[in-house]
Amino acid sequence: MSPTSSSSTRRVLVTGATGYVGGALVPVLLDRGWTVRVLTRSRRGLEGHDWAERVEVVEGNASSPEDCRRALDDVEVAYYLLHSMDGKGDFMQRDREMAHTFSSAAKDRGVGRIVYLSGLHPEGRLSDHLASRVEVGDIFLEGPVPATVLQAGIVLGDGSASFDMLRHLTERLPAVVAPRWLRNRIQPVAVDDVMHYLAGSADMGPEVNRTFDIGGPEVLTYAEMMQRYAEIVGLGRRFITTVPVLTPKLAGLWIDIVTPISRGIGRPLIGSLVHEAVCDEQDILDVTGPPPGGRTGFDDAIRAANRGIDPFRWRRTLARTSAMVGAAAVTGSLLTDPTSRWYRRLDKPSWEPPPAAFPVVWTGLYADVALVSAVSSSWLAEAGREKEAQELEQALALNMALNTAWTGLFFRAKRPWLATAECAVLTLSSADLARRAGAAGRGKAVAIGAYAAWCGFATVLSGTIAHRNRRR
Repeated sequence: MSPTSSSSTRRVLVTGATGYVGGALVPVLLDRGWTVRVLTRSRRGLEGHDWAERVEVVEGNASSPEDCRRALDDVEVAYYLLHSMDGKGDFMQRDREMAHTFSSAAKDRGVGRIVYLSGLHPEGRLSDHLASRVEVGDIFLEGPVPATVLQAGIVLGDGSASFDMLRHLTERLPAVVAPRWLRNRIQPVAVDDVMHYLAGSADMGPEVNRTFDIGGPEVLTYAEMMQRYAEIVGLGRRFITTVPVLTPKLAGLWIDIVTPISRGIGRPLIGSLVHEAVCDEQDILDVTGPPPGGRTGFDDAIRAANRGIDPFRWRRTLARTSAMVGAAAVTGSLLTDPTSRWYRRLDKPSWEPPPAAFPVVWTGLYADVALVSAVSSSWLAEAGREKEAQELEQALALNMALNTAWTGLFFRAKRPWLATAECAVLTLSSADLARRAGAAGRGKAVAIGAYAAWCGFATVLSGTIAHRNRRR
């Protein structure tokens, strides 16, 4: 903590300051004259924030009663911006226990208000993650400290996971076969408006203990948001059709592959889309007042969120990776000749797949490698890791060259042993490519790992054929 802190200072605690919403809220509170304290597991997590030197820092864990009491000492308002989206199965229990711990510590330290950001939801059964967020809000509302629970749907801002998923899906998929719940109604809200409501909640009187729905001025479906995003940033119109069979679990796996959103975050986001997210009331406008200039419309929120984002980076990156993979696929196809007399006369193992299987498998793997490499490279570039993005594409170019060389050595040079050795190098190269792609998420490493596994199988098959025909 700052050694100059005093009990006369109006002080707030912000948990989750290393996250998107918390990180955006801190400077807003500072500008409003609050002394801001943050609770974080490590001070290093604040590096890169221009406000890091202007706040008091308590290192600790929100699951620890002692750490919470230290952080909440001499605090007037506490912002609880924590929730578990890590894909682990015990998240509901962890969230429940942390909320009770925080509420109890807030009472012990005489905190005047807890402010929590929850999710818009309808009545009835909810997805596990949305139900957990609602439960945490209820814990605070039923606790001893007055609470403000703001309920928001999709938050539109660069860095918001829900916005990132929207833009990545729109940019990457000109045609979408999606679950039918993409037709559900949603009331998105601009991140600047969320900051206004959060900051304004700190000044609510002690008699206020309730939820407030917060949203923008428009109600749209997810499909409509994708179309509007594409129109605003200059992409072509998206073709979207819905089907009833794609479960949130399968959709989460799919999103983990085609976007930089990890499965641990993507699955709960998709799970929340199963429910409509529309405001039932707008009382927050009377309590905090509307945002300056009024609520931000969808189009203006997208334009603001998209500053500094290149929506065409993905297209250019995919064009490069597709060109490399496509050249290898075409060249390999021309070099392969399974109908040659030499190949037909070889003694091959019984477990060799039928000839018809190879073009099918290779086509799928080539498409997989081109797509996932593009996803990973574009994400690395957007994250400011241009060198890693460049090295990934260089590794892809080398891998495709090795891929082509193996075909030429086996079918044209008729050198099975040499082809086996070269294919082993190709397998190592493929594993390295999967490792590099994994920087954008585990799903990407798994996707390219399938290609590496097939190259490993090809190495074993080539070696077996070479051994069985060593005297020829």
